[in-house]
Amino acid sequence: MITKQFQDKTLPLLGFGTMRLPLNADGSIDEAQVNDMTRYAMEQGVNYFDTAYPYHDGDSERVMGRVLSEYPRDSYYLATKYPGHQLISTGYNPADIFEKQLKKCGVEYFDFYLLHNVYEKSMETYLDPQWGIIDYFKEQKRLGRIRHLGFSTHAQTACLKEFLNLYGQDMEFCQIQLNYLDWTLQDAKGKYELLCEYNIPVWVMEPVRGGKLAKLDATNEARLKALRPDESVAAWGFRFLQNLPNVTMVLSGMSNMEQMQDNIRTFSEEKPITEEEQALLFDIAEGMKDSVPCTACRYCVDGCPMGLDIPTFLATYNELRVAPSTNAVMHIEFMEEDKKPSACIACGKCTHICPQNIDIPGALRDLTDRIRKLPTWTDICRQREEAAKRN
Repeated sequence: MITKQFQDKTLPLLGFGTMRLPLNADGSIDEAQVNDMTRYAMEQGVNYFDTAYPYHDGDSERVMGRVLSEYPRDSYYLATKYPGHQLISTGYNPADIFEKQLKKCGVEYFDFYLLHNVYEKSMETYLDPQWGIIDYFKEQKRLGRIRHLGFSTHAQTACLKEFLNLYGQDMEFCQIQLNYLDWTLQDAKGKYELLCEYNIPVWVMEPVRGGKLAKLDATNEARLKALRPDESVAAWGFRFLQNLPNVTMVLSGMSNMEQMQDNIRTFSEEKPITEEEQALLFDIAEGMKDSVPCTACRYCVDGCPMGLDIPTFLATYNELRVAPSTNAVMHIEFMEEDKKPSACIACGKCTHICPQNIDIPGALRDLTDRIRKLPTWTDICRQREEAAKRN
């Protein structure tokens, strides 16, 4: 098993993400299968387990607590997250949730604890002195109930930088969505390089983008197999990450034993990709994008009478054209109405000045329609809160 050094700890590079655990026919977690997968993971040196307050409607923490109770507490690393990114009607008292998490997991401390999804809207919650969230968790770390404190984020790069400027000195690691498609699509490259500047180790989520990079079309699969006949398609996504020295943990949401065995084979030895192979991955990624050719020159912004952040909207539009996702539009949901893409008055000034001749009003109309078809983050949070109450 490939390992990475993190402070005084030797961690497996592969971690078991528990957001997509195997399910029974009734939708409940298949605990027997999770038990088998955990046993196999531990035997192979994968002893880092990542869960979170909302995963599986709040049941992931409880199941992982029961499963891991069979093992000595110092034989595994358990990570979970504080849901400050959710809109919780009962308030954000961190002590209430933290104590509940300890009880659900049946532990006295968490090895790794994260502020869940620090992004444009949740920054307000995390920084609100009414709740004192960050100070509370810093104190729990001082007391030994949290061994390492970090955060995850789906924020735009500018928001990530703002948070690092405020609290980067208190954060020991950061979890971002990073893969060869999002390297440019979500500016994972910029986020990775920013974290390197702040000397913050990178934890990776969505290394194969929820399975999208684990199964490609026949043409692209053949291109990969021609270079590495014995590697699975998913393995290429992991090999890409193995080339990035600041990546310390790669979390994979494994849903069955077959996925786990394949991933463990991949992480059993280092086989870094070559420059030629990396160029091939980027070429495949470009082919997966159905994008408008915005270069973010921002000429359109200067001429927009509504003052809209058009390049950000077009980047979001490109992302939604690849795969619909509420995560991609969270930053838009909480904007002022007159600053959202729906505020475009279709005056056409942006199109006339655009060097790429993009039909910007048309793109913003389509973006607005796509957003309306997605569940809102507010609705998702409400559903999660109701599920958490049941658990």
